[in-house]
This record gives sequence, structure tokens and C-alpha cells, in this order.
Amino acid sequence: MTVTLPPDYRPAEDEIFMNENMKEYFRQKLLRWRLELLRESDETLQHLQEGGLQEPDIADRASAETDRALELRTRDRERKLIAKIDAAMQRIDDGSYGFCEESGEPISIRRLEARPIATLSIEAQERHERLERTHRED
Repeated sequence: MTVTLPPDYRPAEDEIFMNENMKEYFRQKLLRWRLELLRESDETLQHLQEGGLQEPDIADRASAETDRALELRTRDRERKLIAKIDAAMQRIDDGSYGFCEESGEPISIRRLEARPIATLSIEAQERHERLERTHRED
């Protein structure tokens, strides 16, 4: 079944949660984000292949190495983000997208708009962060 969204569609709190339009809206949002990350990743790869290790000056070489390490770290973060986007798209397919993994309650539209890969409601996320802080201080 193909869903065609109206061009100005935005999910609203007063519509049926995760109806077909809403699912399609978030699927498209996730796909756009994924494409953007892949495009940035390709640019990073091209930049890394162009190199900079031939710099004769040691300071320039060190600077190029620092830039390269930063780009690789960024690329790794993007790779992890793409995996989370793929997992979110899988949840759209299996019907669990938009529901808190902990409570089963709907995650707010505002939270999903801001973080479409969210798997926890704000309340559950805050609980997790409090627990992490408590355990870190031990």
C-alpha cells in the first residue's frame, strides 16, 4: 500500500497515533536524513582519499592527521546513526515505531519530530539518564 502525503502534512497530537500518514511522514523524514548522512559520508571518504600526508612541514602534517582523525570519528558516529535510522525504519515496518520500548506508551510527536530515532518517551529517557548518573558516581 502506497501512501501519498499532502505536501503540507505535519503529524498532530489530535490524530490517531501512527496512522498511515504519520508512519509515511516519519519514514520519509528518516530516509531524507539517511541520504544526507550518506552524502556527507561520501564527501568525507573523497576528502580522506585526497590525502594530506605528503605535507613537508611537520606542523602541517600533524594538523592534517588531526583533521583526518576527526573526520574518521565523525564518520563512525554517522555510521552508528545510519544503523539507528535503519532500526527505526524497521520499527515502522513492524508497527512498533513511535512507542516507548519501556512503557509501550506513545512517544510524543514533538519528541519524534526532534529525534525521529527515539525509542524511549521523555519520561523513560530521563529515568535512564538519572540511573546512569547515579551509577557513574558509584
